[in-house]
Amino acid sequence: MSERIPVLLDTDIGSDIDDAVCLSYLLRQPRCELVGVTTATGNVVQRAALAAEICRAAGRTDVPIHAGAPGPLLFGPGQPYVPQYEAIASRPHRTDFPRGTALEFMRQTIRERPGEIVLLAVGPMTNLGLLFAADPEIPSLLKELVLMCGVFTAGNGHGPGAREWNAFCDPVATAITYRARPPRLTSIGLEVTTRCILGADECRARFQKAGGPLSIVAGMAEVWFRNSREIRFHDPLAASVIFEEGLCRYQEGLVEVETTSQRLGGLTTWNPNSEEKPHRIAVDVDSEAFFAHYFEVVGG
Repeated sequence: MSERIPVLLDTDIGSDIDDAVCLSYLLRQPRCELVGVTTATGNVVQRAALAAEICRAAGRTDVPIHAGAPGPLLFGPGQPYVPQYEAIASRPHRTDFPRGTALEFMRQTIRERPGEIVLLAVGPMTNLGLLFAADPEIPSLLKELVLMCGVFTAGNGHGPGAREWNAFCDPVATAITYRARPPRLTSIGLEVTTRCILGADECRARFQKAGGPLSIVAGMAEVWFRNSREIRFHDPLAASVIFEEGLCRYQEGLVEVETTSQRLGGLTTWNPNSEEKPHRIAVDVDSEAFFAHYFEVVGG
C-alpha cells in the first residue's frame, strides 16, 4: 500500500447529501489518514453530530470533530438549517461539540505536521477564510489545498455568470482562500462534478450493499430524496482526486472571486492566460472511472 495521506476535512455536512457520501469514502479509503473533521455554516453542532454518527458507523470514534463558524464573514446567504439531522435526531447521539473550536484545531493540526496535511474543503469557505486571515503562514504549511468550489468554464449547463453554492455562500472567505498560496491549490468545479450523477434507486442499493458508514448515510439520503431523485457526487469527486489524480484532467491559471457586489458575490472568474498560475482546476472527469473507484473503496 502507498503511504497514507493525512486529510483534514472541512464540511457543511447535512445540507446536500454528497458531504456524507464524501466522508464515508474518506473513512473507507485505506490510503487516507483522516486527521479531523470541522464543520461550517448554520447549526454547526448538528453538522458535527452527523459527522460523528458516520464516523461511529465506520468504527472510527477516534476522529476529532470540531464545530466551526456558523455564518459568513461579511455577507452571503449561509445555510441555517441542517435537513439531514432529522435522520439521527430521535436517537442518542453526540452533542458535546463546543462552538468555535475548529479554527484552533485546524491551526494546531497543520502546524504540528508542516508540509504533510491535505486540507479538503467541501462547504462554504468561512473556516478557511478565518484561519488564513488569522494565521497567514498556514497555507504555506499545507501539502495541498483541495476545494469543491466554483464554476470556471462553460459547459454541462453552466454558462458565464453562474455561481457555485460554496463560493456564493461566503464570497469574502472564498476570495481569501483563493488569494492564499499553498504549495498547490486544486479546485473541482461544478461544471465537472455535475457529470458524476447516480439515481436514487441505484444509490439506495449500492449504499446498503456497502454497509458501514454508508448504512447510516442511506438513512440520511432518504431525507434528501424527498426533493431530489439523484445524488450528484460533487464532494466525493474532490476527495477522490487526492488519491487518484488521474480521474480528472486539469488546467493551470488564476481564479478571482467577486466580492464588491452582493448581487454577484462569489462569482469565480478563470484566467488560464494569467502570468501567475497559482491555481489548478479540473476541466474534465472520467465519470465511469470515478464511480468504479468510489465503490471499489467503499464497497457496493
